Amino acid sequence: MSITAIRDALATNIGTISGLRTSAEIPDNPNPPQAVVQLQSVNYDGAFQQGLTTYNFLISVIVGRVDERGAQRALDGYASSTGANSIKLAVQSDKTLGGNAYDVRVTDMTNIGAVLLGDATYLAADFVVTVYAN
Repeated sequence: MSITAIRDALATNIGTISGLRTSAEIPDNPNPPQAVVQLQSVNYDGAFQQGLTTYNFLISVIVGRVDERGAQRALDGYASSTGANSIKLAVQSDKTLGGNAYDVRVTDMTNIGAVLLGDATYLAADFVVTVYAN
C-alpha cells in the first residue's frame, strides 16, 4: 500500500459530498469549501512480520469566510455523524479505501475555529482519521 494511494482514496471518499472540493495534497491556494488530506504520522510494525502499519491523517475542512451566515451551518453538517454532508460517513463509506487498507476510522473533530488564508479569515476544522493497512 502506498501513502499516496491511501491519501487519494480518502480524497475520493470525501469527494462524494456535494459541493465540497477535495485535495489529496496541500494546495497552493485553497478554494473553500475544501477538504485537504494531510499525513500526520505513521506507526510501523503493529503486527508480526510488518503485517500492520497505522497511518494517521488530518482532513482539514475549510468551510467559508467566518462572517458568512451559512459557514457555521455548513460546518455543522460536516461534523454530524449522519447525513449527506457527514465527513465521517463519507470517509468510512469504503472502509478498504479501494483495497488500499484493512480499515479506516474517523475518531475526532478538532481545531474548530478561524484560520487566516491570505487576507481573509475562514471557519475550519480538522478531522482525525486512522487508517490500518499493510
